[in-house]
Amino acid sequence: MQSLSSKLLENAVEQFATLPGIGRKTALRFVLHLLRQNPEDVKKFTDSITALKTEIQECKHCHNIADSDTCEICSDSRRDTSTICVVENVKDILSIEATGQYKGLYHVLGGIISPMEGIGPSDLHINSLIERVNSTTIREVIFALRATIEGDTTGYYIYKKLPRQSEIIVSTLAKGIAIGNDLEYTDELTLGRSIVNRVKFNL
Repeated sequence: MQSLSSKLLENAVEQFATLPGIGRKTALRFVLHLLRQNPEDVKKFTDSITALKTEIQECKHCHNIADSDTCEICSDSRRDTSTICVVENVKDILSIEATGQYKGLYHVLGGIISPMEGIGPSDLHINSLIERVNSTTIREVIFALRATIEGDTTGYYIYKKLPRQSEIIVSTLAKGIAIGNDLEYTDELTLGRSIVNRVKFNL
């Protein structure tokens, strides 16, 4: 794609093209679309992006993204506070919520244990998960991690850290999610059935 006639246009295209899955042609379409909008709408767009970066917080309980120090899920009195679903990232929460089959709480690890990528247990929100389990009346911990060696390793590590003397049920998603798949690429029906039909976590 040739250089554009305007440096301002070029700079805007370059910024949009830094987004995942966005090439220069798509970025150019986005920028030209913004140029056709009235100034008020463009300001709303830019203000929302600025606020996203400067005002958004991390939930102090589950590490989900939030507008305050507690996310909407953790503050919802209708949720089942006796169940925690352990996920790798925020996108997994969105995928599970879309199924409408889970009404408990979540805990975002921020990744999974991966020695090849230099990610160890101390790099994840594992200690805060154990603290939640020890300080609240949790009856079940569900591992909703990707079906890979790294995901299994992460589940095993957390399982060994959970209090052994308790009556906590530790479960994992039922089979049906393809090996190696991230939750965000699993269709809602399959994911929903995997949650409802979850099985006991086995070593």
